[in-house]
Amino acid sequence: MKAAVLHEFKRPLAIESTSDPKPGTGEVLVQVEVCGVCHSDLHLADGDWPQFNPILKMPLILGHEVAGHVVETNGSSCGLQPGDRVGLPWIYWTCGECEPCREGNENLCTKQKITGVTVDGGFAELLRAPASHLVRIPEALSLLEAAPLFCAGVTVFRALKQAAISPGQRLAVFGIGGLGHIAVQVGRELGAEVIAVDISEEKLELANSLGAKAQVNAASTDAGQYLRKQGGVHVALVTSAAKRAYDAAFQCVRPSGTLLAVGLPGENICFSPLMMAAREVRIRASAVGTREDIKEVLSLAARGKVRCLVSIRKLEQANTALQELRSGAVSGRLVLSLN
Repeated sequence: MKAAVLHEFKRPLAIESTSDPKPGTGEVLVQVEVCGVCHSDLHLADGDWPQFNPILKMPLILGHEVAGHVVETNGSSCGLQPGDRVGLPWIYWTCGECEPCREGNENLCTKQKITGVTVDGGFAELLRAPASHLVRIPEALSLLEAAPLFCAGVTVFRALKQAAISPGQRLAVFGIGGLGHIAVQVGRELGAEVIAVDISEEKLELANSLGAKAQVNAASTDAGQYLRKQGGVHVALVTSAAKRAYDAAFQCVRPSGTLLAVGLPGENICFSPLMMAAREVRIRASAVGTREDIKEVLSLAARGKVRCLVSIRKLEQANTALQELRSGAVSGRLVLSLN
């Protein structure tokens, strides 16, 4: 099969032919049709998440927003048959036995395997995966639009669900990119008054078309101070990896409000404990999502409530796609077409 392989940090991926994977007991072989290109793939390729470097499989096939068809099963396949449309997220496998798993938080499994990190991912024509952790894709949803929902979609969906935002509350989304443009739509469906914050007028116009009630250009306006003067927001969701976005988001959260950390800067972020206490600000992080979370966001998309805007690149353009992410010029989500 053909695959885009990471051999060394900060070096281009090698487009090469590799051996076809063989499914073991309880696994299936998936023909990958499309795979989303995530900022996480960029961080992993550049080696700027040092916490992950020790567990990275090398050489490695990146990609964790996988959508395709089952082509072969082996043993227990959880009812999957060749031809079934399935997707695989960041969470490749979980034990089901540790405390987080038993509490319904399998995304925090202490023994988890991670797609495109500890095992090979979807920047390849074929993928071996545990049948138990593949999720069926509704027929009403194209594989192209479904793929990014397995990371970008489920991550912002779970974050907003965890924040328990109520209809009429103000939600500021910092960064209207691959995650942010989906967050605007999920927030809208939850009944929130969505305020989009970005430095790009083009992306702010996109947010407006997706249902944002207001837009703030952080390139010309101090977003944190501006929103604070408007009464602050109940929830500030940061999808950007920029530290300054976190600084502004913290400033605009109203008393008893919540800051949701989704974007992952390479550097540490810091907030004043005094101001946290004075306003009783809650800070929450969200790590992708569970299989049930994925099914919920896929259902939303299948009913036309959430739409992921995608741009297609060929597998041979994987390095170009990563460079586009580095430049910050991407609206919506990039996906690699493999078959």
